[in-house]
Amino acid sequence: MPSSKSPEPASSPSNRPRLFSRGSYSEKLRIGEILRKETVGGMLLVAAAVIALVWANSPLSDSYFALRDFEIGYEPWHLELSLGAWAADGLLAVFFFLVGLELKREFVAGDLRNLSKAIVPVAAAVGGVVVPAAIYAVINLSSPETLDGWAIPTATDIAFAVAVLAIIGSHLPSALRIFLLTLAVVDDLLAITIIAVFYTEDLEITPLLLALAGLALYTFLAQKYRRFFGLKASAAWFILLPIGVVVWALVHASGIHATVAGVLLGFAVPVIRSQASGGPEAGPGLSEIFEHRFRPLSAGFAVPVFAFFSAGVAVGGWDGFVSSLTDPISLGIIAGLVLGKPLGILGTTWLLTKVTRATLDASFKWIDLLGVAVLAGIGFTVSLLVADLSFGHGTLPNDHAKVGILTASIVAALLAALILTRRNRHYRAVEEEENVDDDGDGVPDVYQRPDAARAQD
Repeated sequence: MPSSKSPEPASSPSNRPRLFSRGSYSEKLRIGEILRKETVGGMLLVAAAVIALVWANSPLSDSYFALRDFEIGYEPWHLELSLGAWAADGLLAVFFFLVGLELKREFVAGDLRNLSKAIVPVAAAVGGVVVPAAIYAVINLSSPETLDGWAIPTATDIAFAVAVLAIIGSHLPSALRIFLLTLAVVDDLLAITIIAVFYTEDLEITPLLLALAGLALYTFLAQKYRRFFGLKASAAWFILLPIGVVVWALVHASGIHATVAGVLLGFAVPVIRSQASGGPEAGPGLSEIFEHRFRPLSAGFAVPVFAFFSAGVAVGGWDGFVSSLTDPISLGIIAGLVLGKPLGILGTTWLLTKVTRATLDASFKWIDLLGVAVLAGIGFTVSLLVADLSFGHGTLPNDHAKVGILTASIVAALLAALILTRRNRHYRAVEEEENVDDDGDGVPDVYQRPDAARAQD
């Protein structure tokens, strides 16, 4: 006898695809380890920026600027640079190398290899770049000389953001943490693409061609190091690192910002899944080895040192601070980061739910996504880099841009803290559920349910 209960319509909420459902447990562990390291780096970054600001506005300010502008290096190779430039062009290349590694790993071996999982953070990142840039451009439309800074409010500083999460004690669930990290990595990639395309003025063809040849050799050796040298992944970097440094120097000499070399070198590193079975290729690949070696260097040294040399701006007392905030440059940056980022991220995600008929996972509400989107308005490291490229070191527009970046990042951090701490009780409940392992097999039960398995397909 047929059941009297009619089948559930295909468009019912329970049958619709869900955004921010839990991914794989291995991905949760990996992202958790990354964010723990970035939290420490974020604390160091904030401390370095505070020291720079205090020093630059103290009676000893001349010594700070003398240190920042002290030049060292080999001029025939175009490498006689100030310490501030070495931090921006050299140390940040390490940071962007990790951006390239992380993005490739996510799309080759991570949860984002599935289009259904990748589309949301990628689209949200695009929205979080386009809307802030548009807001800045509108505010500065009547001032063509300041329009060059349109890209300043486009990037999210993941280290600063997770440092805020640590300070406020937020128990943000793993799905939203993964979204935040992926969002930040993607918009960093968009930012470096903008730098390569829009902030390259005098292009030198010969160094560029040599850099491409070096990159091709680096890529070939990274793929074939076992066959040609019989090396383990943990030893291959002895060969690849010198080639990478040469590629970086040639890209710098070509006129393209040298941090672009970091991303390209990161993309060239092969990603090998740890789950691979059999054969010598099983186990950690170069991507995992390099990330393990270079992330502490990036988070613990490269980014904080860059922040120290870039965040130091002579505000000029209260009157100077107020004057800076009334500049269209500062207003555009603050509006772009504090308003544009959340609007772009939240609006794009909402639009996707309408187009795909997807719903948020039952564990979250739109207020949770709003908190993460506001947190993404902390644009510090890459924003400072773009400000230097837009207006030049030591200029008044650059000083005003830095005041806008610092102000916007603080405001975004405070607003995000206000939203997320009010949801902490809910986040703790979700976290407790994600840690229950009744069968004692080492994998929490929620990651072994049929719906979790479907989410990983």
